[in-house]
Amino acid sequence: MYEKDGEKYFVVDGHTHFWDASPANWVEGQEEYAKGWIECFHAYQGLGPEETHWPIDRFQKYSEELMMHDLFEAGHVDKAIFQPTNLRQWYRTGFNTTETDGALAEKHPGKFLVNTYFDPREGDAGMKAFTERVRRYGCKGVKLYTAEWLGDSRGWSLKDPEAAKYLEKCEELGVKNIHVHKGPTIWPLDKDAFDVSDVDQVATSFQGLNFIVEHVGLPRIEDFCFMATQERNVYAGLAVVIGGLMHARPKFFAKVMGELMFWLGEDKLVFGADYAIWEPKWQVEGFVDWNMPADEELSDFPPLTVDQKKKILGLNAARLYDIEVPEELRLRAPQVVEPVGVPNP
Repeated sequence: MYEKDGEKYFVVDGHTHFWDASPANWVEGQEEYAKGWIECFHAYQGLGPEETHWPIDRFQKYSEELMMHDLFEAGHVDKAIFQPTNLRQWYRTGFNTTETDGALAEKHPGKFLVNTYFDPREGDAGMKAFTERVRRYGCKGVKLYTAEWLGDSRGWSLKDPEAAKYLEKCEELGVKNIHVHKGPTIWPLDKDAFDVSDVDQVATSFQGLNFIVEHVGLPRIEDFCFMATQERNVYAGLAVVIGGLMHARPKFFAKVMGELMFWLGEDKLVFGADYAIWEPKWQVEGFVDWNMPADEELSDFPPLTVDQKKKILGLNAARLYDIEVPEELRLRAPQVVEPVGVPNP
């Protein structure tokens, strides 16, 4: 919970990880890619305030104690949602897996929600394993990396017939939140595999699922907004938007937030710190303090209200994941002004 100027904010970090990219976990023969991936991640951290930058060895593999401190003690987070990224082609035990996340969540009851993944290229065996993970960890969401390598394949599409089978299984199992990485490329993955063009088809076909487009399709913000405004079940995941732009590119950040608010509105924006690329503390505090600058180029976009920021920082994710919000942290009901009675003539 974060409190500022008498206002209390319920904070859900909708995008966090617990990864191991240390050299000991690199697959033999794949060291170049394992090293390049984590170094690219580390470079993105440079977009945050200088005092939050980590040395590469800490960034490759950080401790449970550090994560718990950064999220829940210093970072104002009430609940955090794990979003796995396997990358088993480069990392022996995986980069950030459901199993690792789930073990940490079990050690800290009430702190985390555990999402899992599916990969349609894994076929029937993958479907069975996916079902088992959902039941084992009580998953209400999945994180999909359509650009992940598997053997000779360098990506897949949500339009693939095999993907539809998994989405049908998600509906059957009650896995209603589909987080899809559609944003900046991390080397050596292919930029085109992160294109947002496959989201609108499945969003229309699977009305019972919510599609949270992580990183809002950056750099394709216009493509995302024009697609998302017509799909009632498409949401914007703000990981990278706040962490990557609010400090380093403030004018572009204002432009992106303005477009998102105009086309989608505050009910469809979901905060995510993207830990451990960026820590949540400065993002939560900075976003509460931030507002649309008085700039002629941004005159189309009104300032954000306190209630809008409360929705974005936690209440929207709480609604998607059925998270109980303490009464004192909910939005206050609008006051109803009773009309003054007018005597009958």
